[in-house]
Amino acid sequence: MTTAVESKLARAAVLFQALSDETRLEIMEMLRGGERCVCELTEEMDAAQSRLSFHLRVLKEAGLVTDRKEGRWSYYAIVPEALAELHDMSVALQPAAQRRELRKVGRCC
Repeated sequence: MTTAVESKLARAAVLFQALSDETRLEIMEMLRGGERCVCELTEEMDAAQSRLSFHLRVLKEAGLVTDRKEGRWSYYAIVPEALAELHDMSVALQPAAQRRELRKVGRCC
């Protein structure tokens, strides 16, 4: 495998692993409407701040969310480019026939 392919696969693994948790998917769902304060997320999810911080850190390290500080509060938002990257990776996993790249030769080898 080429280094470029290996790099793409490693990136895909990071992104999909970050989204492989129900709590993190719930956070992403809450952020769909735009930037949210961590205090809002904590209250709405009825979760301990430490538990939420762990999941937010995983999403941030994967590049799926970004944060900004305002005073003592942290605000989180989805990184649209990361979602576009996930989309492209998912499309690339579809069978060739579904991508309209039909083989002309119906043989294997």
